[in-house]
Amino acid sequence: MERMRMESANMAAKNIDKLAALFPNCITEALDEKHSAPGRKAYKRAVNFERLRQMLSDEVLEGDEAYEFTWVGKKAAIMEANKAVRLTLRPYIDESVDWGRTGNLYIEGDNLSVLKLLQESYLGAIKIIYIDPPYNTGKDFIYRDNFRVGQEDYKEAMGVYDENGDKLFLNPENAGRFHSDWCSMMYARLLIARNLLTDDGVIFISIDDHENADLVKICNEIFGESCFVCSAVWRSSDNSNNDAKQFSGDHNYTLIYSKQPLWQPEKIQDKSKRKHFKNPDHDPKGAWFDGNPLNSPNYRANLRYTIAAPNGNIIQPPKNGWRWSKETLQQKMETGEVYFNADQTNIKRRTYLCDMEGLPPSSLWIDLEATGHNRQAKYELLSLMPEDVFDTPKPVKLLKYIIGLVKDNREAVIMDFFSGSGTTADAVMQLNAEDGGRRRFIMVQLPEDLDNSLAHAANDKKRVLKNAIALCDKNGVPHVLSEVAKERIRRAGKRIKSENHPLAQETDVGFRVFKLDASNMNDVYYAPGDYSQGMLSLLESNVKPDRTGLDLLFGCLLEWGLPLSMPYTSEQMHGCTVHTYNNGSLIACFDQDIPDSVIKTIARRQPLRAVFCDGGFRASPAKINVGEVFKALAPDTRVKVI
Repeated sequence: MERMRMESANMAAKNIDKLAALFPNCITEALDEKHSAPGRKAYKRAVNFERLRQMLSDEVLEGDEAYEFTWVGKKAAIMEANKAVRLTLRPYIDESVDWGRTGNLYIEGDNLSVLKLLQESYLGAIKIIYIDPPYNTGKDFIYRDNFRVGQEDYKEAMGVYDENGDKLFLNPENAGRFHSDWCSMMYARLLIARNLLTDDGVIFISIDDHENADLVKICNEIFGESCFVCSAVWRSSDNSNNDAKQFSGDHNYTLIYSKQPLWQPEKIQDKSKRKHFKNPDHDPKGAWFDGNPLNSPNYRANLRYTIAAPNGNIIQPPKNGWRWSKETLQQKMETGEVYFNADQTNIKRRTYLCDMEGLPPSSLWIDLEATGHNRQAKYELLSLMPEDVFDTPKPVKLLKYIIGLVKDNREAVIMDFFSGSGTTADAVMQLNAEDGGRRRFIMVQLPEDLDNSLAHAANDKKRVLKNAIALCDKNGVPHVLSEVAKERIRRAGKRIKSENHPLAQETDVGFRVFKLDASNMNDVYYAPGDYSQGMLSLLESNVKPDRTGLDLLFGCLLEWGLPLSMPYTSEQMHGCTVHTYNNGSLIACFDQDIPDSVIKTIARRQPLRAVFCDGGFRASPAKINVGEVFKALAPDTRVKVI
């Protein structure tokens, strides 16, 4: 019976599979030192990169010169993004809101590890990603990383380490890896994020001047230059800073990249840009404008023809030719859409307001009513959380505007893996209450230690951090940022429900809480060969003693690629607990000594997948019998054990 991996997918191995299908002559073998032993060598598949480079070129390649953007630690970042992790996401029902019915997720943990765990369940499923990562100003770049690079080259690196030896960066400007650390941190996360996007998906990234240039290069490499959509300029401040020494920084950027080239944003309805539409001649079709061109945007020889006016004037074609064929242009003249000017030396085109689907959105986001600004964001959050616990939240208007730029977004899954104060979640719930949409959010946030942040914070941030710590004490929760953000989302949901909007009562304002944790499995599960027979007797179960059936259920969902927000039931059956997920997408029983009656009942329900504990059967014959039962009663069910 097949065993589950109980770790995230090895993306390097999957990438080698893809290369092998395209270039089998570029796949070779290399010594697998990890699995080799004295007197016994093990081998693994590897890529002959020199041969691959040559396969992708029509010229003989010599030397290593190439145009590329690189930094110390880039290779380590790529390796880290592909490396599997033996971690899991554990459910916390008591901290959730409307656990049984909600489709929203709030996940606490390092977002790199969380993204790895989600890449099976949400591969190609996220339509919109918005992130507001650390801006690397030299003051506020605090983030955990699971890899360390260039330690010998950069002895002056500063930082503290958590109990697992992972680095929590405080990235001062005088650090030798000031840009390298930030680039590595972003590169690994964006590599995985791209895989999560739907084919029509798009990512929006807020950033300032400090790392904007580097982020563009990173995104061009990961998403492709052809998928660059826009670098929008958002007016983040409604007034200038009179104390600025050089320029007042009144804007931030929003980089926009799509999963596929030629992504098209939703048209916007901006009445302020339609004032030039008039109807002076009482055209029955309504207001019109005659400033749109009649020329072809590209040279077309077959569209270069002359037009004879009624008074005999001959009108020459534009340089590239007319916009339409001669027959189509004649039809438009007959309807009045195209007409001769007063002296009949030129023709004009009427564009009617009623035919306009909308305008392309501008790359200049300066309409404060549409996108909000930082001071407004502070005030709106104070009305929800008067304790004043967040320093620089993004305005809800900005997130609603961004989501509105994506076509067909009413059913979208929207992710923010630097979710901070939870503005994205608030915006998703508000939009659903306004238009009846069924958007779902996935928020990921590092449980940043507020006490540690307070110790490193500048004076202007200490007050807000102290307020956040006081709120945590009042609620009896740990001093971490994610606890404050969850409280914000809970309050935002209650406010939406209390408003008199006709759709508010049907709006999903709940969320399931998950927390990143070590694997559910004991070490023996991954390397049974490292334990002697006498030691194995001390490990009666593969599963850690503090883990519940729901811990195991959701761990299996991650590996089997099922979303974490579907409904499920847990029932007692002949003394065993049986979990049924999404009406039979998976049925699991993690009890010991499972009787045949339970196995047969599960098989008769013909689930798509079934999972049991390896130790759930008294002996090998019982395990073999399980396989025979499913072959007879549910031959299409995939059965695995942990």
